[in-house]
Amino acid sequence: MNTRRARLLLPCLALFALLACDRESAAPAVPDPLVQGDGRWLLVNYWAEWCKPCLEEIPELQAFAAQHAARARVVMVNFDGATGDALAAQAARLGITLPMLESDPAAQLGTTRPQVLPTTLVIAPDGRLGATLIGPQTVASLAAAIGD
Repeated sequence: MNTRRARLLLPCLALFALLACDRESAAPAVPDPLVQGDGRWLLVNYWAEWCKPCLEEIPELQAFAAQHAARARVVMVNFDGATGDALAAQAARLGITLPMLESDPAAQLGTTRPQVLPTTLVIAPDGRLGATLIGPQTVASLAAAIGD
């Protein structure tokens, strides 16, 4: 490689690295709750912006998360695979304050991707799948799923 090309390549690589770091810091920082067993139930909700029952369920999920924070965590997975800024924009438009996972955890949980929305996977504190809830849930139905 000639010297001129090398001089141009180095700044380009440095700029790319800086942009990659900036992009990561702009995305919501969500620790992977699937590997952080903290003794609470984990509810993984699959949703989509075009799914009316999903949108109706969001306030119930958020209320449940607030009321049962000592016993359960709720995270959301965008069914359409939105990530980064697109995911953050959807969440902002819809008033979603719950943590979003950037990738589908189905394989990690030993289950398949849901075919119906909304779907909520209920993972027991010991890591086993406790229930698969299909359709919009309420605070009461979610509490019943974790034995409250």
